[in-house]
Amino acid sequence: MHLSGNILDYFIAFWQGVLVSFTPCVYPLIPITVSFITGMNTKGSRLLGFVISVVYVLGLAVSYCTLAAVAVLTGKFFGKFQNNPIIFLVVANIFIFFALVMLDIIFLPTLGIDVRHKVRPRNLWAVFLFGVTSGLVVGPCTSPFLAGLLTMVSLKQNVIYGISLLFVFSYGVGFLLILVGTFSGILSVLPKSGPWLLGIKRFSALVLLVAAEYYLIKAGQLWF
Repeated sequence: MHLSGNILDYFIAFWQGVLVSFTPCVYPLIPITVSFITGMNTKGSRLLGFVISVVYVLGLAVSYCTLAAVAVLTGKFFGKFQNNPIIFLVVANIFIFFALVMLDIIFLPTLGIDVRHKVRPRNLWAVFLFGVTSGLVVGPCTSPFLAGLLTMVSLKQNVIYGISLLFVFSYGVGFLLILVGTFSGILSVLPKSGPWLLGIKRFSALVLLVAAEYYLIKAGQLWF
């Protein structure tokens, strides 16, 4: 979870996104989302299915990248406090909070919006806007890792880095969706929802706790 500003950061961010797509409140929505996207792919073209899926995830990426830009600009504003141990304590507590969310000890409120059953795509713009909306109405399983990444890019204070990192994260979240949207047969062979999803969710919480420990150590080093 520690991002140093090199190519490994993007690799980590991508696979964090993939991991998020296998959490209990994201994975079961994949068939519903795919049915929405394939509503305009009436001929079953793999190329068109790929394009539609990529455009949808692009909309998702735009909403996440916007959040990244805001986080970085906020980080620049508070940059003079970056080496203050209290800042690292705050960051550590953010990770602990979202780890507790992943463990279902704390519950985040949801907006209760489900646009999947109310909108049918007629063109790529509709798909793109649906992707943007999906990013804004983010589920509680996505927000812990998303908040963690936003916290770290705010400390980096680099807009291009923050936006590009969240862009890669977005396509990690949408990677499975792109595969299923392109090769519809994959949907039938995907494992059904079950206890294994909870295992992934708990593993994600463990990753966040490790990140929290890292920032607690950093705070201790500055204090002592």
